[in-house]
Amino acid sequence: MRSEVSKSRSISRRRVLATAGAGAVIAASPFRINLVKAEEASIKIGFPVPLTGPYGTEAQDQVRAAQLAIAQFNEAGGLNGRKAELLVRDDKLNPGEAATRTLELVEKEKVNFVVGSLSAAVQLAINNVTKERGIIFNSISQSDAINEASDFSRFTFHEALNPHMTSGAVGRYAFSKFGKRVAFLTADYAYGHEMVRGFLEVGKAFNIENLGDIRHPLGTTDFSTLLPRIQALKPDILCISNFGRDQQIALRQATDFGIKKTTQIISPLLSHASRVAAGPQAFEGVIGGCSFYWGIEDKFASTKAFNDAFRKMYDGKLPTDYGALGYGGVRTVLSAVKNAGSVDTDKVIAALEALKYDYYKGPQYYRKCDHQSVQSVLVIRSKSKDLRNDSDVFEVISTEEPDAAHLRSCAELGHKA
Repeated sequence: MRSEVSKSRSISRRRVLATAGAGAVIAASPFRINLVKAEEASIKIGFPVPLTGPYGTEAQDQVRAAQLAIAQFNEAGGLNGRKAELLVRDDKLNPGEAATRTLELVEKEKVNFVVGSLSAAVQLAINNVTKERGIIFNSISQSDAINEASDFSRFTFHEALNPHMTSGAVGRYAFSKFGKRVAFLTADYAYGHEMVRGFLEVGKAFNIENLGDIRHPLGTTDFSTLLPRIQALKPDILCISNFGRDQQIALRQATDFGIKKTTQIISPLLSHASRVAAGPQAFEGVIGGCSFYWGIEDKFASTKAFNDAFRKMYDGKLPTDYGALGYGGVRTVLSAVKNAGSVDTDKVIAALEALKYDYYKGPQYYRKCDHQSVQSVLVIRSKSKDLRNDSDVFEVISTEEPDAAHLRSCAELGHKA
């Protein structure tokens, strides 16, 4: 790098001799030195995720895969030699903590971009900080609200699925096969509420009967008073709309109560980490959705390449669903930086809006009005037999291909176009 700087200064001196003396003052000024240093500084991506708390396992997966995206960008030469780095912070699954950590990343660490989050409410807190300060934020957690005009800004991008997409795909599959009488067990916060709203919306086309929505606080450890109420409703389908440890405990106890004998359990989002933690019995036969499963490597070269790179970096391990989002969230931003030839915010926004990509799961693109990534939704079923390896815990039983028609319209979200 020193030789490159010396060469640059040598060229500048020759040019100065052929120009007016005023140019020499500019070339030799501290401003010129600071400009060179700024060009050589690393491209900083802030990465707030809940490393501690009930979603900690998924968050660690996000970090590992995000680090892979950073490593690949740097190994490919970065931005004209300028490398990237990931600055990870623990948001503790708390909106206030997330806002504080994001503000620290922006004001103290001077990050160029922010990627991250693993909660509907937390990502909105991060988004509030970044949009006020003109920093691009690519969210990798499910939320409907972040795409709505009231929360969205031109700096906001959403790599993850949103609840409308996820519950829509799972609902279209389940409501056409397992009956019309539907009960809900729902985590009482934005994620759960938005998932139920999506199920009820898609359910209109199938004339489902809503038997009731029983809600529970985040972090519930005992569902024994709620499950008998659900059994008394005699549903054909039980939609369990929660996540992480809540999902693991709810499915274990639902299995113990014998609900699966008479009712098909579905969940809008099945997490690889939760399935592994809870074991095959709790998840046996449960149907849900996800954005990524390593097993589609037989279908997509991009999935195979992602899996192989992850295996190489992490001693043969395979990436998970939320890991893939960490990878995609960072890689798309860095690809836009490369395409723009700059970290300038306006140029990177334009490059992201123009991006047509297939980095880990098939084709995707960001819809311009709300910057939602249009992508496939996988409908999966948990399995316990004929496993190819320790990560072979799901089977893909249906795929809803990328289609903006599966999103709420721009007008519904409050966007003019």
